[in-house]
Amino acid sequence: MPRFRLPVFKSHRLARWPWLVAALLLAANGAQAQQAPRASLIIRNGRVLDGSGNSWFRGDVAVHQGRIVAVGRLPANFLADTVIDANGLVVAPGFIDVHTHIEDDELRQPTADNFIYDGVTTVITGNCGSSRLDIGRYFQVLDSARLSVNVASLIGHGDVRKAVLGRAKRQATEAELQQMEQLVARAMQAGAVGLSTGLIYIPGTYTRTPELVRLARVAGQYRGLYATHMRNEGDSVLQAIQEALLIGREARLPVQISHLKIGGKQNWGRAPQALALIEQARQAGQEVTIDQYPYTASSTSLSTIIPDDVQADGRDSLRARLQRPGVRAAVEAAMVRRLRQRGFKHYDYAVVASFPPQPSYQGLSIEQINQRLGRKHKAAAEAATVLDLVLQHDAGMVFHGMSEPDVQQIMRYPFNMVASDAGVRVWQQGMPHPRGYGSNARVLGRYVRELRVIGLEEAVRRMTSLPAQTFGLADRGLLRPGLAADIVVFDPATVQDHSTFERPHQYSTGMQYVLVNGRLTVVQGKHLGTRAGQVLYGPGKQ
Repeated sequence: MPRFRLPVFKSHRLARWPWLVAALLLAANGAQAQQAPRASLIIRNGRVLDGSGNSWFRGDVAVHQGRIVAVGRLPANFLADTVIDANGLVVAPGFIDVHTHIEDDELRQPTADNFIYDGVTTVITGNCGSSRLDIGRYFQVLDSARLSVNVASLIGHGDVRKAVLGRAKRQATEAELQQMEQLVARAMQAGAVGLSTGLIYIPGTYTRTPELVRLARVAGQYRGLYATHMRNEGDSVLQAIQEALLIGREARLPVQISHLKIGGKQNWGRAPQALALIEQARQAGQEVTIDQYPYTASSTSLSTIIPDDVQADGRDSLRARLQRPGVRAAVEAAMVRRLRQRGFKHYDYAVVASFPPQPSYQGLSIEQINQRLGRKHKAAAEAATVLDLVLQHDAGMVFHGMSEPDVQQIMRYPFNMVASDAGVRVWQQGMPHPRGYGSNARVLGRYVRELRVIGLEEAVRRMTSLPAQTFGLADRGLLRPGLAADIVVFDPATVQDHSTFERPHQYSTGMQYVLVNGRLTVVQGKHLGTRAGQVLYGPGKQ
């Protein structure tokens, strides 16, 4: 077990300029030649992976006042209040989860244990078109909450559109477009890192490409990016990628394609085609990246398998439409046709993750719930059960619909980042997708160590410097003097995810030490409860 001396913590004000911290410390050391250099903490004798993708080297990392002040083979007389012996362990920048949904969870569980135990020190929220509308106010709430992780946020197109048009299925007028542009500009000025869309969700699904170009252009003016949950991740995935690339070109900003996947049995094996489109765009000079969670199941709301048209204008309208027998029969028939097109005979691939009206349904498939209700074992009866559930509450679901070869093919793509697509998990609540507990550890344990799909240095780069560069987090993602001391120290031989679909509430292991802004948050594999996270602002912050 690594040696560790518990320090006496003192309060420090974070220096405004990263380079100034290192310069002042070195100047002070130089001015007092008789004194040995000193830091608040040194990690000694680790395999340093600096996040750049370069090979590891044996070395040390010194931290002072929340910043990295030295990296390399430091002299023995470089003293510190705390010394960690990292012999046999990897020392890397803290992981950045580029696709999360922490809204509403951060106040219930500010220690964000599921992220911290997975080595994550920074999360990007506001994805899939869903965010807080008033980003400035949201950041004030986060400052008061004092989380264990750093947080950056996108501004969600869906919430912007709802604020102006509600859930109406129509195109925006010029006046409404201008209102939405103003809301996006205000969010970017408050520090959002870009615009996100969720084009399978209402009202995003009702939005045409020109509206998205208009709003993305505003985000680009503040050096933000366009992060998209595309219109389709199955039959029309190639067309969806083309639309995302078109928006990026016309709005002149980087494109980030969220949780790239190939859904539906009939589409398995199409990952090379999807990646070829992305790579062609990069070769042509377009800045485009992707992210991925390392699982063959997705997770979203049950209502996504109901036709969009019938859901326009809100739940009351949905209820009124489904009360008409002819409409309901047509909806059920359309759902069964779509089920068949996806290569399934039953809704056995759709498993309930959370359903407050009936918690006993959690962990059961729609097929199983239908049978429990004593209904016919037919797809049409299961479609009717889906509608009945949605009318009570829009259940959170896990959908098993991807292939392992496609997952691995996408993982090999070098401009692909690791993401969880998860919120802050509340222990033992619901049956959530395991990605919220173990995405990074799963990549390091299964896909690096066991299957060797990618190398360790490359995996760490995908979790650190690539996300920092993509989202404009200039002082994160690398182990460099002057940068923020977000650091994870893990055992590459034992790091492992433990969360499963059957038993999701299990934390990852192997992260021996985690520092957030220079403060020890995990020590010898145990969360101390430290809440040193900060709000991270986008480059357009005014």
